[in-house]
Amino acid sequence: MILGQDRAVAQFASAWATRRLHHAWLLAGPRGVGKASFAHAAARRALADAAGPPSELPFLETPDDHPIVKLVEAGSHPDMRWLERLANEKTGNLNRNIKIDQVRELGGFMAMTAALSPWRVAVIDSVDDLEPAGANALLKMLEEPPSNTLFFLVSHAAGRLLPTIRSRCRRLDFHELDDDAMTSILETQAPSLSAAERQKISGMSNGSAGRALAFAELDLARLEDAALGILRQGDPTNARRSDLAAELGKKAAADRYAAFLDLAPSLIAREARGLEGQPRERALDAYAKARELATIAPRLSLDPAATVFQIGGILAEVAGPASLKR
Repeated sequence: MILGQDRAVAQFASAWATRRLHHAWLLAGPRGVGKASFAHAAARRALADAAGPPSELPFLETPDDHPIVKLVEAGSHPDMRWLERLANEKTGNLNRNIKIDQVRELGGFMAMTAALSPWRVAVIDSVDDLEPAGANALLKMLEEPPSNTLFFLVSHAAGRLLPTIRSRCRRLDFHELDDDAMTSILETQAPSLSAAERQKISGMSNGSAGRALAFAELDLARLEDAALGILRQGDPTNARRSDLAAELGKKAAADRYAAFLDLAPSLIAREARGLEGQPRERALDAYAKARELATIAPRLSLDPAATVFQIGGILAEVAGPASLKR
């Protein structure tokens, strides 16, 4: 079940039921709102129906004991490919991009005859991560797709894609989740949280279930409190940002560091909404700086401790000149 995205689910389900559907679907919207889950569910439903027996369940639902569903869940369905960034063999970290070789392998897959039904599915999660050469190779497939092929292209920033890719897709928009959907997801997937914790995490997640679950798993509510302390009260002795840098600069804190990079700009943006005049201008300027640093730090492999310390300084700027170290 894809909570909170009823319109997108209904649009694809209706098209699939009549088989009057576009071959390429651009799933556009913020991170963590269900785009990849939708792609997985839609692929599972299409392949299960095509191979039979067709599901009698509504929308994208499929029975767990369907033999095709079991293959998809095991990642072993011969007529499905899922492209995403792979781990670097040397560092163990994810590559910055989906490599051109992965897209070429997808082209080879498209040249083969489907095995279990006439249909095949390819999911790219996310298409934003394609190298330029990979994007051009994908474009050729979208221009001349094999019959009975479905492409699901997950995008967190659809406006940055090649216009020629966008023009060859039917777009499904995914929106920030409402409070009811967020509460339901957290109750189901993070049952140990109290109602107060769910409310706090939901409020800091901007309608993203993926972000909320990461916050719950990584205890980011405590990091939010620390960041808000700097943002509102400043850090004239550098002690607060030094503590954050020491905590998040450790090797074992890589996931929390990555989440903090995502968290800091959103906290500044949220704070800016309640400000006016010069304080608001400071907040907007700090937001631009924090967002830029949070974006380039992973790409340039900047030192985590130094990056967190620098972001702490940006947070302190919002509180005003008097709150900064003299």
